[in-house]
This record gives sequence, structure tokens and C-alpha cells, in this order.
Amino acid sequence: MKFSAKLIATTLFTAGTLFFTNSQVAAQSTARIGLKGGLNASSLFYDNQGVTNKNERIGFNLGVFAQAPLGEFLAIQPELLYTTKGASADYNVLGLNGRNTFRLNYAELPVLLTFKLGQAVELQAGPYAAYLVNSNVNSNGSFGTGTAAINADNFNRFDYGLAGGINFYFGKAFIGARYGQGLQKIANSGAASTLLGNAKNSVGMLSVGFSIN
Repeated sequence: MKFSAKLIATTLFTAGTLFFTNSQVAAQSTARIGLKGGLNASSLFYDNQGVTNKNERIGFNLGVFAQAPLGEFLAIQPELLYTTKGASADYNVLGLNGRNTFRLNYAELPVLLTFKLGQAVELQAGPYAAYLVNSNVNSNGSFGTGTAAINADNFNRFDYGLAGGINFYFGKAFIGARYGQGLQKIANSGAASTLLGNAKNSVGMLSVGFSIN
């Protein structure tokens, strides 16, 4: 009886060890590191009584990603991206009208929880943090015409928000779509606050990429 109990315990321990080892090997084999890039369609999410119309800014995103498995169906995916945001806004304030085009460019770090639906489809959601690298505004209207950099002190240099999307894998290559919504006001003070009010970033992203391992 004692021998049988020891045999069963040994067998279960060995089987558990083999299962854990195989799971680790399988998880390691699905870890990914890669490159990605694509198109952005960004807007500014805000309510300003002087704004009569808003138009998206078409830009791009480019960067690297890593994906670490958390189990058979879960993974965590941090990324480091250079991404363009902003929008054009038509204004009519006290009889003055025209268009301002805001260009805001960020270094962005999303950290996304990834849900794997089989081998080819992934759903992703998580937070992002971003740092404003540079910015400018193009004005055309009653205030004059020209392009100028807005003093960086007028902007919140750090942005943060939530992102979610889907990826379709074809071997090591993939196509992905994502939406990101900022939770931080873009403007901090001065001219930027006058023009943008409580505006927050929003962006739709269409990307292609591939893993290099």
C-alpha cells in the first residue's frame, strides 16, 4: 500500500514536472519580437463652441514590439512607437474664421494584454503612456497664414490613455487595427489652451508587421 502510494505520488510528480516543462517550452516558442508600422487617422476629442468642423489628420506609426506569453491563451505585449496625432479644426470666433491644423508627434509606450483566439487572431487591450516629441500648428484664416511651433510649455508633455484592437497573423506577418483614446488634456496653458481647450487625443491605427524570431 505504501509502495503504491509512493509510486502514484512519484508518477504524478513526474507527470506534473514534464507538463510544466513542456508548457514552458511551448510558451517560450511563442514569444515574439518584431517590427511594425502603418497609417494613423487621428482627431482631437473636445467640445469647443468656436469650432465649426473637425477633420482628421492622416499620419503614421512606426516601432518595435515584444510579446511574452502568460499562458496558452494570454500574453503581454509592450511596444515602443513613434506616432503622429492631431487634427484640423475650422473656427468661427467673434467674426474671425479660418482653419488651424495641429500636428502632435509622440514617442508612445502601449502595454497590451493579448487574448489569443487560436493561432491567427489576437484581441488586445491596455493602457498607453506617451511623451510629446515635437508639435506645430498651421493657421490659415483671419489670424493670418503660416506654420509655427507652439511653445512646448503650453502642452502637457506626457499623455496617457487606453487602447484596444485586433491582429490577424499569417505566419510571422500580421495586419492589425487599433483605436486609442487619450485621457489627458493636450493643452496645458497659453496659446495651446486658448486654441484647444479641453481637447484629448484620439487615433485609429492600421498597421502591418512581422516577428523576427
